[in-house]
Amino acid sequence: MKMRLATTLSRASLRADLLAGLLGAVLVLPQGIAFATLAGLPPQYGLYSAVVPCIVAALLGSSRHVVSGPTNANSLALFAMLAPLAAVGSPAYIELALAVTVLVGLLEFATGALRLGAVANFISPTALLGFTAGAAALIAVHALKDALGLSLAPGSSTVGVLRAVFTQAPQPGALLVAIVTLVVAIGLRQWGRRSPFMLIALAAGTLLAWGLEHWALPAWHVQLLGPLPSPLPPLHVPSVTLEQLPQVMAVAAALTVVALAQSIAIAKAVAARSGQRIDANREFLGQGLSNLVGGFFSCYVSCGSLNRSMPNLEAGARSSLAAVFSALLVIPLVASTAPALALIPYAAIAGLLMLVGWTLLDLPRWKRLWWASRQELAVALITCAATLTLRLEIAVLMGSALSLGLYLHRTSRPALRTMGFDRDRDEVHRPFVVVAHTPSARPECPQLKLLRMEGSVYFGATAHVSDRLQALRDQPDPQKHLLVMAKSMNFVDVAGAELWRQELRARRAMGGDLYFHRPRPRVLEQWRCDGFLDELGADHVFPDKRRAIAVIWRRLDAEICAGCSVRVFKECAALPDARKCGEAVPNGVGMVNDSVVTER
Repeated sequence: MKMRLATTLSRASLRADLLAGLLGAVLVLPQGIAFATLAGLPPQYGLYSAVVPCIVAALLGSSRHVVSGPTNANSLALFAMLAPLAAVGSPAYIELALAVTVLVGLLEFATGALRLGAVANFISPTALLGFTAGAAALIAVHALKDALGLSLAPGSSTVGVLRAVFTQAPQPGALLVAIVTLVVAIGLRQWGRRSPFMLIALAAGTLLAWGLEHWALPAWHVQLLGPLPSPLPPLHVPSVTLEQLPQVMAVAAALTVVALAQSIAIAKAVAARSGQRIDANREFLGQGLSNLVGGFFSCYVSCGSLNRSMPNLEAGARSSLAAVFSALLVIPLVASTAPALALIPYAAIAGLLMLVGWTLLDLPRWKRLWWASRQELAVALITCAATLTLRLEIAVLMGSALSLGLYLHRTSRPALRTMGFDRDRDEVHRPFVVVAHTPSARPECPQLKLLRMEGSVYFGATAHVSDRLQALRDQPDPQKHLLVMAKSMNFVDVAGAELWRQELRARRAMGGDLYFHRPRPRVLEQWRCDGFLDELGADHVFPDKRRAIAVIWRRLDAEICAGCSVRVFKECAALPDARKCGEAVPNGVGMVNDSVVTER
């Protein structure tokens, strides 16, 4: 029974991957041709780049759903960088494009081999949400061109497409085909997500376009894919002269940044929807080998494609075999069904892409972000705007930089909270409370300040912490002794240790002292390394607050205690009888050696 179940699941998975791959193969036909044109290359090079790199990246990468191939960003960047070096479309231009692809593959592979994929961890989920929403809008806007049958030059910008939307009259046939395809896809998707709803919707749009072509007025005719060139990639070793090599290397370095930023951002965006974990180093290795091998099979620079990855996920792909099937099916599709594929209308493909763009928006996450953090919302909105107006990799880098800046701003202002006791709480255990948040808090001891440190004290936070500590010392009648509850102080660097050294000297200069409760082991290790622990003294570090107060209380000014009416500590209750001016601290009380101070 278990064996039959496993076989059934395996067959179901293969069927889902095959259907998703078939859709991907159909979708890449017009995209590959269009992107190759954007790159200044013959149309067949777009189909070449949708075969070999797609297979290699799928088998060696870490994502189950990312489909690699030519993209508009890579195509435009390649065109912009190579156009000054050779005549666009010439044999020399093609040689440069293929040589650049091989070098990009080497650089990407080196990035993964050197384990530099950790840089992907700095692409925050908030920036990724903004990037995904911006990319969704880009997909939908550029799909409007074919959905409305607009006349635009190849490579038109988003602004150009939007301008045409409002200045050109839509073609009724294209609009009708796009709407029917979209409605059928939405209806089938609601009825059953595991059904091949995109392929069925594409077939419905193609059938409608065929009917309009035969029975409607010429004004209702729609643009079709038409004859497709052979997608079989030929083996070819690119060659460049030694004089061109420095320029080619510079172009390859820039394109590597473009391709890697897109690939990892798209992989993480897809993984966020599928629940899969991404290994950035493996992803870089897979992308690098896909370009390295592809460059010898007449392919130009490729990376993860959002236009194909999201439809692959939405179509029900279960594994990376869907991308492999997508690439392998391109060749027989063009060879055996070229007349049928030529009838597919651009408007039907545009309708599917608009559905993909809508599903990418993820409105519930935007709603949660609105209520959770307005700062994070601003980062997401700025990233989204940058995705719409700038290059994709620049938008990803900008969003990540904003998220890091927001993190540094937060961590540079750690909280220092005054602690005390609550009149209304348990008198036996007397838990500590934050005075500012407790209206019924007891008055503070006039000699001992209880301060909870929340956050790391590193070079970026020392100014804020120093100002707060200075403000405490500058009060008209300051508390000379300070007990810092440091279990939430996760990290201290050299600048942070120097800050506490200055605070210690300032406290002792004013006749008081500085003490710490439960500093973390890594903090103690830093203090040992730079000598601060020796200057502070091991008897100023305590494993628990009760013992700390018991010891520090005996070190306070006895005359002040005698006239004090606060009596906030339990030890104060015995003051008239047990406390005498100048009484020494009993031997061993509060002395904490290194083995005692551990995390509890």
